[in-house]
Amino acid sequence: MPRIVVFLGPSLPKQRAEQILDADYRPPAKRGDIYRAAEAGTNIICLIDGVFFQECSVAHKEILYALERGASVLGASSMGALRASELDIYGMEGIGEIYRAYRNGDLISDDEVALIFDPITFEPLSEPLVNIRHNLNKAFGLGMINETTKDILFKTAKSLYFPNRSYETILDASLKMVSQHELESLKKFLRDYKEDLKMEDAIKLLCRVREMEDES
Repeated sequence: MPRIVVFLGPSLPKQRAEQILDADYRPPAKRGDIYRAAEAGTNIICLIDGVFFQECSVAHKEILYALERGASVLGASSMGALRASELDIYGMEGIGEIYRAYRNGDLISDDEVALIFDPITFEPLSEPLVNIRHNLNKAFGLGMINETTKDILFKTAKSLYFPNRSYETILDASLKMVSQHELESLKKFLRDYKEDLKMEDAIKLLCRVREMEDES
């Protein structure tokens, strides 16, 4: 019986995750996967990535089942952040900035964390809206773009269907609405300062579980 099961995909490369926490790493969770992990007696279940549109997503009742069986269930980053914000009152533990944004109502839609990824390597093939918003806000905060540019670029990103979201696509779609100077400034920001909220939150969850193991 595995002690720790982590459902992980595009939020964090598995090789890097394994350097942080020794666990049974499994692909993004779909309907029934958490139920089966709980049924097998897993002590700690970590939900980071899960399917959204291609198959049935993780059901609330299977997380509740795992909690009732005495498993610790933690969520962060993507599907995990979303489900934790909905089920933390029942004992699921949420980790990270994205979880807090969902819990506080700053984020609402699944679309915020949705992306497409390579089904073999799990490499992300689009950029989640939550990362785009974060980086545009940071670029504005650093004075590298103005507020009008920030708003135009975010509105452009939000108008795109999630598989088509990338910084390159957003910049190309904004050529006639934003000055070349602003676009070049944002390109420099993305090259030098871009952050990945989903990855950061996934790492925080794994570090939290490692602390739990050290305390046990």
